[in-house]
Amino acid sequence: MLQLNICHGGMAGCYQGDAVMARAAEVIRVSRPQVLSVNEACSGDIERLRPAMGPARALFVEARNLDGTPVLCRDGDQRYGNIIIVTDRFAGTTGESGIHTAQYTATDGIGELRSWACLPAAELSACSTHLSSDNAPTALAQCQELMRRAGGYPRPVVVAGDFNLRDHGSPSMRDCDPSGFSRRGDGSVQHVYVSDDVSVVRTTEIDMMGTTDHSGWLVTVASH
Repeated sequence: MLQLNICHGGMAGCYQGDAVMARAAEVIRVSRPQVLSVNEACSGDIERLRPAMGPARALFVEARNLDGTPVLCRDGDQRYGNIIIVTDRFAGTTGESGIHTAQYTATDGIGELRSWACLPAAELSACSTHLSSDNAPTALAQCQELMRRAGGYPRPVVVAGDFNLRDHGSPSMRDCDPSGFSRRGDGSVQHVYVSDDVSVVRTTEIDMMGTTDHSGWLVTVASH
């Protein structure tokens, strides 16, 4: 499971242009994940990353402006949001996505309503999200909502993203941890949940070479 926040929308100060796409593709080719979560992406990024991933099913979910319209990337032609990709070996045929019920409707990041995307399937269910950056209680409520949803999917289940919550804070990321799941974080705001029918073998922080303000976060799991 590979978690990336590529800061490719063009609105945030971490934006470094298309250099991040080359680095992300390289990281994907080397790490060979079976599940890929990508935050702060543009809708066209799926096709740019798919060759590195190989045969896979992908789902994009846009963030929304406060008036409900899609947030657009800097170029104005593509939507801004999150991507979840699962290799064909494990992917199902249907996806689910939406906007979190809890939202911080003052200025939140670039003013977006936060979203989630999931690809549930009999072999593996996977979700991606990017939670509120300006209000930790809202981020916690969003996390809890998504984990309740994920808990009802066929197992094993993996949930990844930029949760904008840390282990040491108030509220803490630990306040979201549900029964039936374990979690591995990168020491900052990126986390991966895995259902307890699989075990975490190792975690690896990956240098994105200055192309984004987040490291890559690779979590390797194995079935019991």
